[in-house]
Amino acid sequence: MKVQSVKIDNIPVLIWGEKSDNLYIHVHGKMSSKEYAEDFAKIANSKGIQTLSFDLPEHGERKDNDYRCDIWNGMRDLSAIADYAFSYWKNISLFACSLGAYFSLNTYADRKFTKCLFQSPVLDMEYLIKQMFIWFDVTEERLCIEKEIPTPIDTLRWDYYQYVKEHPIEKWNIPTLILYGAKDNLQSVDVIQKFVKAHDCKLTISQDSEHPFIENEDIKIVRAWLEENI
Repeated sequence: MKVQSVKIDNIPVLIWGEKSDNLYIHVHGKMSSKEYAEDFAKIANSKGIQTLSFDLPEHGERKDNDYRCDIWNGMRDLSAIADYAFSYWKNISLFACSLGAYFSLNTYADRKFTKCLFQSPVLDMEYLIKQMFIWFDVTEERLCIEKEIPTPIDTLRWDYYQYVKEHPIEKWNIPTLILYGAKDNLQSVDVIQKFVKAHDCKLTISQDSEHPFIENEDIKIVRAWLEENI
């Protein structure tokens, strides 16, 4: 499969597959990189669709850059990627995983995507941050005073928490399919179901899967879901 390496606004990008009018923008999750799009891109290429994947801030080729992986930088990068994609392709769809889904929800609500696929999406960041408060014995008052508190998962930041509370996801009109693991501890099934109902999404729940979908059986489940829905 053909793979082209380019930079868009200094963002490292891979464009996968044979030339086509059809494209998926692939937004990875935390601790991933643009290269993880390979399996997705192979399936998409078999259906005549190209894939554009890129490194989020602090990921892949950008790990050592002094450019924080926060909502503001994430939105700036996703906007630059979409501006490029909509300039060169006719029919554009979206795949986003975990944190990438949250960035996409905040950035792409007004974009004319054909379809959206979310895997293990973070749909309610306020819920996740409040879970982290519980897990790591942090209070809202302490975070307000200290502004930043490192945890084993990520650094809790007051400015990010304020953004999240002030910008709940309300608008999302793109036809969306979601793959969710019932053992996902980052988003409850109630959070997922609420979003699905509000935005008329198609939901697939894998009963024995956790958030990363990392076990051998999980990988088969993801592949089958992609084969069916890309």
